[in-house]
Amino acid sequence: MKILKYILIIVALVLVQKEANAQCVPTESVKVCIPKLASGFHFLKSYEINGRGGRLDKVEYSYPFAKGTMYMVNLCSPEGGNKGLVVTLYDATRKQLATSVVNGQQLQAIVFNCQSTGIYYITYTFDNSTSYCGGSALGFKR
Repeated sequence: MKILKYILIIVALVLVQKEANAQCVPTESVKVCIPKLASGFHFLKSYEINGRGGRLDKVEYSYPFAKGTMYMVNLCSPEGGNKGLVVTLYDATRKQLATSVVNGQQLQAIVFNCQSTGIYYITYTFDNSTSYCGGSALGFKR
């Protein structure tokens, strides 16, 4: 009985250790992303992307956009560049307006010229990601 108890403790410790090693620290990716906003864009907000090791298939945020303003959303992955991350922008009716995947190629940022003031949804998904983790920065230009 004691041996079974020790085996269970060891298995539990191994599982906890694996979970600790796989934890996402998106703040580091956010720090990298903010200075990568294109020239002329002013930083508005950062977003932490944590897919909980693959348990979440998307992470979504909302933000009010203003008519006549250009917005940029960029991506930074701990795997380098934007590897494994996709950003998609939707309007209030959930109509897709922009995505970082164009003709099968992943882009590091999207730029959107807002034609109507309102709430917009910024959705992050994972494409062949191994970390399910990253950061993003939202900037604007008038």
